[in-house]
Amino acid sequence: MTLEAQSLETAAGWLREADGLLITAGAGMGVDSGLPDFRGNQGMWAAYPALGEAKIPFESIANPDAFMKNPALAWGFYGHRLALYRSIEPHAGFAILKRWADGMSRGAFVFTSNVDGQFQKAGFPESAIAECHGSIHHLQCTEPCSVDIWSAARFAPDVDERACHLKNAFPKCPRCGALARPNILMFGDWAWLDSRTERQLARLDHWLGGVARLAVVEIGAGKALPTVRRFSERHGPRVIRINAREAVTNPAKGVGIQGRAVEALSALDELLKDR
Repeated sequence: MTLEAQSLETAAGWLREADGLLITAGAGMGVDSGLPDFRGNQGMWAAYPALGEAKIPFESIANPDAFMKNPALAWGFYGHRLALYRSIEPHAGFAILKRWADGMSRGAFVFTSNVDGQFQKAGFPESAIAECHGSIHHLQCTEPCSVDIWSAARFAPDVDERACHLKNAFPKCPRCGALARPNILMFGDWAWLDSRTERQLARLDHWLGGVARLAVVEIGAGKALPTVRRFSERHGPRVIRINAREAVTNPAKGVGIQGRAVEALSALDELLKDR
């Protein structure tokens, strides 16, 4: 038996025995849905040529200062992403995970650094998702004038994709009228309002306390921003790490499966069906 086959068998055994599934997901989770991979500036610049031509790095546009210096460009970037995430359908791997969770007595909880809302769109309940970097589907004041966080549902961005420029009116804070921004943790961000995320994390802690046989499925979480990987490992040793590039795992923490989300989840699903 190859090492890869052995890892799949071990992972399938953990999933069969689990009464609760902790799903931890990074940026690689969305690639099979057709979402852009922002791994490094080259990936972002391929998706947003105007930023590439101006040599604007990800750390500069994904930054609260961008909303002060050039709000049309900042909202061009985030507005395009908001519209994209609204239109994209979650890939088949989400349904596989949900089916596994539905068969466990304690169900599943999601911990993700992604801000795209794909787990909600795939049918995972809002009450069972923790978004550690916030959500693009929620807004806050840029000042901020209060601790209010509100839905972005009423904002429909109209973006000049070539120029990465918002053409319609900026979203505004309903309390003070200042420019609104996504409720996302950005680089150098001292103004991010974290109350929504803190409530999510409290629910996650409560859920974990009721799980006796936990299995962790981590998908697409890289080393560059290791928040998700570290969170997974804190809840080992039954961590199933699925990653196209960085699947290597400490054997004391779990097993690594190299591959993209749909490919690896489908292979595991076939093993579970066979038994």
